[in-house]
Amino acid sequence: MNRRQFLCTTGAFAGWSGGVACQARAEAYTVDRALVLVDLNGGNDGLNTVIPIGDPLYRALRPTLAVPHDQVLPLDERTGLHPSLGPLLGAWRGQELAIVQGVGHDAGNRSHFRSRQIWDTASDTHEYRDDTWLAHASLPAASFVASCTDAARSIAQHEAAVVRIALHGFDTHENQALRHAALLGQLAQGLMMLRARLIASDDWHRTLVMTNSDFGRSARENAVGGTDHGAAAAHFLMGGNVRGGLWGAAPRLNALDTGDGLPVSLDFRQLHATACAHLGVAPPSSVERFAPLPLLRV
Repeated sequence: MNRRQFLCTTGAFAGWSGGVACQARAEAYTVDRALVLVDLNGGNDGLNTVIPIGDPLYRALRPTLAVPHDQVLPLDERTGLHPSLGPLLGAWRGQELAIVQGVGHDAGNRSHFRSRQIWDTASDTHEYRDDTWLAHASLPAASFVASCTDAARSIAQHEAAVVRIALHGFDTHENQALRHAALLGQLAQGLMMLRARLIASDDWHRTLVMTNSDFGRSARENAVGGTDHGAAAAHFLMGGNVRGGLWGAAPRLNALDTGDGLPVSLDFRQLHATACAHLGVAPPSSVERFAPLPLLRV
């Protein structure tokens, strides 16, 4: 699929929401690659999602929020997953889940609105753009699992090359432990539903799933059992064409910024560049100077 075909297929979706419309169908083209963008709205706590079990500072910074060691799902001797993400282990063991650590943007903005602008337009933090980095179809379903089901159907029926779905509620300033566990459980259940359906329809090999979020959260817990707005966080890329494993630098808990945010070691636009490489389209000007991550099999 060339760039013109891609834009003809998805151009109608820029800034549009409300489900997949009949005019959005790619009747004239065979869409040979698909992308599912998964928004973790509110700012996901990456540190309790992908847990640095080998760093004693983790428990020192989070005396009540740290996940108990015997509940963490180990990926290696240094890193583990939150127990609610257990369903993802099938994709991890199948080497179809890449976990990219330290993702964010320089001079990380703590505003939800501005941070979403930066992610959506792939802009520099001092730059204001009104375009999106990639056209997409948005799906507003009854639940996250239902959104994943709709996304799988849309891809299998070649209705869209790029689909965006969202899971809300990650702004966990207080009483985070149970809320975050429930959200991660929904995320894992939905993504595994998506994977199973796309495997069954023989579309998993051509699909890339990629998470987005406003920002990470503070490494230090606050006084009301939550975390505040932070900077870098880990993100997931998953698909039949993904070289699974841990990518990027482990979180440096001894080098927090003035707001207790984790340092950024990988610019978020490298994820965008990777998505464009997967789709086989030229990246927009805001992304073209960033190299794709070498985690795609072909």
